[in-house]
Amino acid sequence: MALLEVQALTKQYGKLEVLQGINFTLEKGQVLSIIGSSGSGKTTLLRCLNFLETPNSGKILLEGMPLFDGDSAAKTTAAEIRQKRLHFGLVFQSFHLFPQYTVLQNVTLAMDLQEKERAKQEKRKPNKQKFAQNLEKAKQLLKEVGLEQKVNSYPFQLSGGQQQRVAIARALALEPDILCFDEPTSALDPELTGEVLRVIRELRNTHTTMIVVTHEMDFAYHVSDKVIFMSGGKIEEEGTPQKVFDNPQSPITKAFVQKSKL
Repeated sequence: MALLEVQALTKQYGKLEVLQGINFTLEKGQVLSIIGSSGSGKTTLLRCLNFLETPNSGKILLEGMPLFDGDSAAKTTAAEIRQKRLHFGLVFQSFHLFPQYTVLQNVTLAMDLQEKERAKQEKRKPNKQKFAQNLEKAKQLLKEVGLEQKVNSYPFQLSGGQQQRVAIARALALEPDILCFDEPTSALDPELTGEVLRVIRELRNTHTTMIVVTHEMDFAYHVSDKVIFMSGGKIEEEGTPQKVFDNPQSPITKAFVQKSKL
């Protein structure tokens, strides 16, 4: 059984159809890269998977269990959406770190809030030992992304690449089933892009399931298990990197690949 299954997903803004019947599956431990020109629907698809946008119809299933069903979506409460969102970690292209918090606090914040919420639901006091565990976990994650020396720094004291690595550690802290990246290097200077892509490559070696919206064609080719090329809100082509880049069947895909000059 696939870890993630997306069935006939659609999204409209007024009369504009941004997603038109998206279907794909993703196995546990796989890396899926989503490529395509600006306006093709890549980021909207990612935001729908993360429940930052609500699709108009279709289904999203995780290990066979429905996370979203267009037929019953109106009945979903805000609390249920927050819970479903925990299955996906999202790394934004513009970092979205909290400037008033240190690197360490940025990573522990969501874990601590989660503990407080659980304590509230269970009508108990927050567990101080859990907070201590969160602190150690955050330090370990920052070490894994090469920022153990920056735990007490603030975002403004970091380079763009370092800020993005903090964002990756923060997303990993809640142990999502799928880690999602929305153009993780687009806000970085070329010399800083490599350090972020290196972290993502290392995550692949730990069998982390990932969906990466990217314009880095070399990365998509060499790191992905599967590539989806989107055009006009549809999946124009899907397959292994070798199939999509080396032997595309769609004229639209061929033109995109030639233009990208992988």
